[in-house]
Amino acid sequence: MEADSTAFKLILGSSSIARRKILAEMGYEFTLMSADIDEKGIRKDKPEELVMALAEAKADAIISKVQTQNNPGGPEQNILVAADTAGAISQKLPTSDCVKDAVGTALLITADQVVVYQGAIREKPSSKEEARGFLKGYSSGQAATVSSVLVTNLKTGKRRGGWDRVEINFHEIPDETIEKLIEEGNVLYVAGALIIEHPLILPFVKGVVGTTDSVMGLPKALTEKLIKEVL
Repeated sequence: MEADSTAFKLILGSSSIARRKILAEMGYEFTLMSADIDEKGIRKDKPEELVMALAEAKADAIISKVQTQNNPGGPEQNILVAADTAGAISQKLPTSDCVKDAVGTALLITADQVVVYQGAIREKPSSKEEARGFLKGYSSGQAATVSSVLVTNLKTGKRRGGWDRVEINFHEIPDETIEKLIEEGNVLYVAGALIIEHPLILPFVKGVVGTTDSVMGLPKALTEKLIKEVL
């Protein structure tokens, strides 16, 4: 037996094209909202703590935005108002009491990612020069991505989060490939200037310990797990 596909609604709190693509691949329909926070204003020493703190800050900012835009009347009704802003999902979940009770619920997904290279945390490059340096460092080397996911039930306030780490090993990356990536520009907008699924960089990926969807910024298995937990 399958649950009603309108059991809950979903908001993706991210402007990432990759996360949008992954969530669609998972079978979901969703509404997009952006947090517009100062990410550099949040600092943690450990990558796992940083990505979780950023995901939480994004969720708080989006919830505050929804409250301001949709319900100036009072905080008691704000959570319920948010449920009307999201698109219904098409994903089918096994029928259970928790899913039956979730009708009218909206879930907010926020996420963040950093790259870890030789113990240092790398976020989005601040310039072409920094992106070039990042990519040159990966050549014949190793890097890791640490990705967080936070799911907030906007009806109940229940929130669950977690993080996933993936190790990536590289062959030597030719300078001309790096220059093509820099010129194209997409690497300037992702953590560590790292897009392993890109056709230019993929041939130089030696091995991946983990999943590509996690490297792209939204680990599917973790996301599904957290959705079920908040329901």
